Amino acid sequence: MDSDKNTTPEAGSTTESTNDTDSFTKVKSKKTQKRKREQDAADMDTEEPVASKRPQFPPISGDKLKGPDEMRKVAVPANRYTPLKDNWLKIFTPIVENLHLQVRFNLKTRNVEIKTCKETQDIGSLTKATDFVRAFVLGFQVEDALALIRLDELFLESFDVTDVKPLKGDHLSRAIGRIAGKGGKTKFTIENVTKTRIVLADTKVHILGSFQNIKMARTAICNLILGSPPSKVYGNIRVVASRTAERF
Repeated sequence: MDSDKNTTPEAGSTTESTNDTDSFTKVKSKKTQKRKREQDAADMDTEEPVASKRPQFPPISGDKLKGPDEMRKVAVPANRYTPLKDNWLKIFTPIVENLHLQVRFNLKTRNVEIKTCKETQDIGSLTKATDFVRAFVLGFQVEDALALIRLDELFLESFDVTDVKPLKGDHLSRAIGRIAGKGGKTKFTIENVTKTRIVLADTKVHILGSFQNIKMARTAICNLILGSPPSKVYGNIRVVASRTAERF
């Protein structure tokens, strides 16, 4: 009887061990998994690339690209009515003849309206004409503003003197005076060195030129607003201008 009792727990332990082995799953070692990944990657590299067929679309005609006629409006302030009237022929001619657009001055709304038509070939000509008229309205000469139509890499930038430093009263007047200089000398010097055009209209400053040149002129004007003497600003501009000339 004792021998039978002793044999039963051994049999139970063997059955438990078999159940434990069934419940656990064999985990592959990391080395084997890494080898398998490297082998798969090598197989993928050796495979010949499948040539993908590019879709071929027929060229679109110019009539479909045009779409409906677009119109832009440029508001004209009261102080620019007379200059606009005197220079209307100079503004009208390049917009109609070169850009093939329609333009008119609406007397009721006091806006210059520019519109595309059937003869318009380039879609971007409407934006060029709008920038041209806007530059003239801001106070630039027609000859200077005309460069926006002829050249692509010219931009307009406007900012307020009080955006740089919140000035009031005589302090604001002195800051504007530092930008202009005696008889406009400082403004002309900045224009000639940076190859830009600058318009001072009350507390507004408008700059016309390329991106890099606008950046140089803006830095010089900001230094003058903050109180730097003109002689120091001249020196800094000339150094920066000489560096940019050496680059290009």
